[in-house]
Amino acid sequence: MSSKTFPFSDLIRKQTSVFPALDDADVILERRDAENLVLSRSERFEAKETAIRLLARTIAIIAKTNRSLAEEVFSEELPWLKWLPDTGRTEAVNELLDHLIAGADTGLFTPFARDLVAWRHTAEIYAQPELARRLADPFEPSEFTEVARPGGAE
Repeated sequence: MSSKTFPFSDLIRKQTSVFPALDDADVILERRDAENLVLSRSERFEAKETAIRLLARTIAIIAKTNRSLAEEVFSEELPWLKWLPDTGRTEAVNELLDHLIAGADTGLFTPFARDLVAWRHTAEIYAQPELARRLADPFEPSEFTEVARPGGAE
């Protein structure tokens, strides 16, 4: 499924260019000072929701009956897991599977998505041994830089 991107203002000013795009794609509305929005036809949205829940529940069943197989599949699908130390890799896979199983049950996949990004960033740090070493060492107060808050608030 492809998507088409429009400035949010087009939804207000040029609806005739935005709504026809929904015939064959989802529409991403880019906003300047806020998170982007996605418009989708309800049939496509419901189909995705159904498929995601079915796939997540299928993985959940596999994980409950054969955890090692689920962990192996995750490791193949997320090649950056190899950058984590063994204990971190096991912890990451377990956390991700647990979030996915919970998401399959509740329909809430945001914790899974956040954890996936966090573990990927952690793996990227381990892929750079010098950076990983520096981050593992204690920080000296002189290493911190005072940064002004946006809008001048203290």
